[in-house]
Amino acid sequence: MTGLFIKDQSVNELAMKLAKISKAPSKTEAVRRAIQNELNRYANEQPLVERVAEIQASMRELIGENKPQHDHKKFMNEGWEL
Repeated sequence: MTGLFIKDQSVNELAMKLAKISKAPSKTEAVRRAIQNELNRYANEQPLVERVAEIQASMRELIGENKPQHDHKKFMNEGWEL
C-alpha cells in the first residue's frame, strides 16, 4: 500500500491543516476521515421534497389550513362584465 500523494499544493496544505487541527496521526488519516464524513453527510441528507413537506406541515399547524377569503375566479369574471 502506498501513501497519499496530492499533486495540488493548496489541497495538500488543506490536508496538512486538517490533520493538525483534528490531531489525526497522518495526512492520509485526516483525508480518510474527511471523505468518510462527507459520505455520511450525503447518505443522511434528507431530500428537498421531504424537508419542504415538513415545513409545510409545521406551518399548517401554526396558522391553520389555507382557506381563501377571496374568490379569485369571481373577481376575474366580474372584471370582464361591462
